[in-house]
Amino acid sequence: MLEDGFCVCVCMPFSCIKKKKIKCFMPCGIFQDQEWNPCPLHWQADSYPLHHQGSLNYQAFCRHYNRLLIYSLNLLYVLVFPGTDFSIDSLPLPRKAHHDWALFHEESPKNNYKLFHQPVITLFNYTATFSRHSHLPLTTQYLEGTEVLTSLRYLVPLRSKNNLRKILAPLVYVQSDCDPPSDRDSYVRELMTYIEVDSYGDNPASMDADGFYRILAQYKFILAFENAVCDDYITEKFWRPLKLGVVPVYYGSPSIADWLPSNRSAILVSEFSHPRELASYIRALDQDDRRYQAYIEWKLKGEISNQRLLTALRERKWGVQDVKQDNYIDAFECMVCTKVWDNIRLQEKGLPPKRWQADVTHLSCPEPTVFAFSPLAPRRHSLREMWIPSFQQSKREARALRWLVDRNQNFSTQEFWALVFKD
Repeated sequence: MLEDGFCVCVCMPFSCIKKKKIKCFMPCGIFQDQEWNPCPLHWQADSYPLHHQGSLNYQAFCRHYNRLLIYSLNLLYVLVFPGTDFSIDSLPLPRKAHHDWALFHEESPKNNYKLFHQPVITLFNYTATFSRHSHLPLTTQYLEGTEVLTSLRYLVPLRSKNNLRKILAPLVYVQSDCDPPSDRDSYVRELMTYIEVDSYGDNPASMDADGFYRILAQYKFILAFENAVCDDYITEKFWRPLKLGVVPVYYGSPSIADWLPSNRSAILVSEFSHPRELASYIRALDQDDRRYQAYIEWKLKGEISNQRLLTALRERKWGVQDVKQDNYIDAFECMVCTKVWDNIRLQEKGLPPKRWQADVTHLSCPEPTVFAFSPLAPRRHSLREMWIPSFQQSKREARALRWLVDRNQNFSTQEFWALVFKD
């Protein structure tokens, strides 16, 4: 709904201006005396432009404007929505025919389940998500490049690891988010009954990252369990052990095999029917240097055989913690704006514009489940008991929201919730 006095940010990356990538990132028409340029507008419920990866690469105009004035400008072509902040009480309606919506959402589905259903994801024209199928895939958002995978900076020799086994468990578990939708904590609790596991919170505040990495690098195996199970949702939990020369025991993305550096670089939990079997396999590797070494051979040789991974890193238009490259937000803005300008030029020639549209593959996750060996307990106020009904309700919310947006009129939160719970 449109309300007065709402603070919006129009963010234009200097990188696009300096590289002269595209005309529309010249200062756009929020101000009457500026040259005509279509605008990408970040539509969010606070006054801060998106800043990721420590980037200071933005020129931000943020003022308290009358929303109706901004929204009525013909210069506005694209509205960019940060997925976590996408909310039913701050949508720019009515949506004009020439207004494209762009979604930037790199985070876990638990932050906004509505987006992961067909009625809502297909509201967007352009997407940047963790899915390989989105317009700007962010699947490798936590991986700086091949050089960190093949680096031996943190590698602890196997002989030293074997000596450290006198005081360390074979496995280490690092996590700070309890009872997420993946039900990983239930699996780890069961696994701990069959094999010793050391557990840490995520990077203790009293220690810098380098020191923490050197502690983790002493272990043979790291439990790399995601907080959600979605194709291509791969976080630092997977890449970190590979950087450190530790074998990841991975649970999360069903498509993880498509992103392994080599065929034998990780142990996949999905290949074991029960934690008991996984524990037995890890113990066998722990006691057999030759079999264990096979999992880090690719790193010792500096050989990444996965062509999909190599191609994705080579062809992506953005960098991770690299001041010499655009970050992925800059890249998304430039990509969207390029497509807008391409369509403007087509229309100037009397040709129909190309229609860009998201589909369900751009952001899709299955309903959360719980492990059969650890059924839901009758505990109260547990996050674990919340995820399945939350996902189921989000389907109703998605259908209600789509109906209201398609109606293309302002609506109240009361109207939305009445529609969600309508029999």
